[in-house]
Amino acid sequence: MSWENVLGRVSFINCDPIFHSVKSNWKVLSAPPAWLTGHLLRKDCIVAPIPTADYAINSSKLKLIPEIGIVCKEKVGSVLLFGQRPLESMRDIAVPSDSSTSTLLLKWLLSERGQDPRYVEMGPDIESMLDRCDGALIIGDRAIITSISNPDLVRMDLGKEWTEITGLPMVFGVFASLSDSPVGKVNEAKEMMLGQYHSFLEDDGVRKLVVEGASLKIGLPEQRVSTYFDHEVSNLLDSESVNGLMQFLETVCKASPELSWF
Repeated sequence: MSWENVLGRVSFINCDPIFHSVKSNWKVLSAPPAWLTGHLLRKDCIVAPIPTADYAINSSKLKLIPEIGIVCKEKVGSVLLFGQRPLESMRDIAVPSDSSTSTLLLKWLLSERGQDPRYVEMGPDIESMLDRCDGALIIGDRAIITSISNPDLVRMDLGKEWTEITGLPMVFGVFASLSDSPVGKVNEAKEMMLGQYHSFLEDDGVRKLVVEGASLKIGLPEQRVSTYFDHEVSNLLDSESVNGLMQFLETVCKASPELSWF
C-alpha cells in the first residue's frame, strides 16, 4: 500500500477515539510518539500525531492538520511525575526516551519553580527508574496504570501544572504531514479522522465500544477510561488549544509561534 494511504497513530489509548473503525482503504501504523516523527519524515505515512516539541524542530518540513490534536483538558492524567520524596527535594529525575514534549515541558515547569535536577534518560519502567533516581516521568497508558497502583507516588500532573501557570490547554501532540504531501489526500485523512472522533463524541454505541476496547487493551476499569476521555484528553484542536500550542512553541521550545496549516 502507498504511503499516501497510511495513517500514523500513537500506540496509547489517547488516539483510540479517532481510529476505532478505519476504512479498509487506509492502513494504520501504530508507534510510540517519538517514533512517529521519523516515520512521517521518511514518508512511511501521510499524516501522524507527533510530539509538539518535534514539530518545533521540523516545522520547516511540515504543515499542521487543523482541528485535530492530542490536547490536555484541565489535567491530563497520562503525563505524570512520580517520586518517593517531595518534588522540591528531588535531586535527579528519570525521563522516558519516547517523548520529547513531556521531557521538555517538565524541565520548563521545574525551572519555573527554581529547580534544576539532573535528568537521566531511561526506558519507561517505574521500578528501575525510581531505583536509580528520586523522580520518574511516565507518559501514556503506563502513567494511568501506575497512578492507580501507586497513587501516593504521584507528584505532578504536567498538563494541570501547565494550565495553572498559563491559563491555556497543553497540546502534547499535533497531527502533521510533510509540506509537499498531496493536499487532497491530507484533507481526506483529516475528514476521516475528524468524522471518527465526532462519532465517538455523539454516538453512545460507538463511545461504549471504544471505552470497552481501551479498557481491555490496558487492563483498566471502564469508568477510569471513560473519565480519561471525558475530562482529561481531547482530540479537538480548538482556538484556545491553538493559543496553548503557540505559547508552548514560543516559551518552552524557543521556536517561532508561527504555524503553517494545510
